[in-house]
Amino acid sequence: MAQAATANTFDANNSPIQVEHDKKRRQFVIRLNGSHDRAVLLYEYVGKKTVDLQHTEVPDAYRGRGIAKHLAKAAMDFVVEEDLKAHLTCWYIQKYVKENPQPQYFEHIYQ
Repeated sequence: MAQAATANTFDANNSPIQVEHDKKRRQFVIRLNGSHDRAVLLYEYVGKKTVDLQHTEVPDAYRGRGIAKHLAKAAMDFVVEEDLKAHLTCWYIQKYVKENPQPQYFEHIYQ
């Protein structure tokens, strides 16, 4: 089942950014430009309660608009809510956590 979270950022069509969590495909998705383009954050379970946040990808035309930040926040909130441990393979998520130092995030990250 997809979870949606909205924030005060808008895509090219002036629609609010919505992050969907596709648990089956292990990814967080933001549909851009209707649904033609997508920004994604991919993760894998590497243990029963451990995930590896592997890769964030935003189409070139949408970069620099803070879209990846919404994916990173949704992924880190998921890790906290599910009481998981996370490996931060993705450089962008490492940057996001450094720039948004939430104590609950650090409790769930393998250092």
